[in-house]
Amino acid sequence: MIYGYIRVSTDKQTTENQRYEINKFCKSKNIIIDKWIEETISATKDINKRKLGKLIKHLVPDDIIIASELSRLGRKLLEVMAILNQCTNSGAKVWTIKDNFQLNTDIQSKVLAFAFGLAAEIERNLISQRTKEALEARRAAGVVLGRPKGRLSTHLKLDSKHHQVFVLINKGVSQRKIAQILHVSRNTLSLFLSRTQSSTNMLVK
Repeated sequence: MIYGYIRVSTDKQTTENQRYEINKFCKSKNIIIDKWIEETISATKDINKRKLGKLIKHLVPDDIIIASELSRLGRKLLEVMAILNQCTNSGAKVWTIKDNFQLNTDIQSKVLAFAFGLAAEIERNLISQRTKEALEARRAAGVVLGRPKGRLSTHLKLDSKHHQVFVLINKGVSQRKIAQILHVSRNTLSLFLSRTQSSTNMLVK
């Protein structure tokens, strides 16, 4: 499949220029677009919330995405690199017209994909390191991180199943059986009941 990808940031922008450029390029190469993917969305949005993200997940070897320029894929370098890396892993190709860029399945593209993956890994490591440094700085400043020792969590595993628990209890189902039904331990159920019993008027048998 050959996809023509068009993206504008706002509905005040037109897609016609991009479509014209892609059609002109395809005509010169005797290529026919099988499907157009158009969206009006900022490139800063999560790729998974974009039509492009859904397209990438369904790419198969030898599929081609043609766009007017790389910036249509994303604004940030690492994001573009991640997108191109995903396409390469799928065996798909990406061509952009203004940049005269072609990501194919040749060795140069594989080297480029490796560089993309390496850059993304370095970025993840840098983020992890910055997070650790920030936590260490807070500890050094005397900030207590996490839940204070001895304080119970305000969130219980069964909070979302509050109604179901008490329906079963009022039906006379034993705590052992309830724990089995909800796939939790007896201790988890007992803790939940002890924490919630005081705030409910239901009769716990």
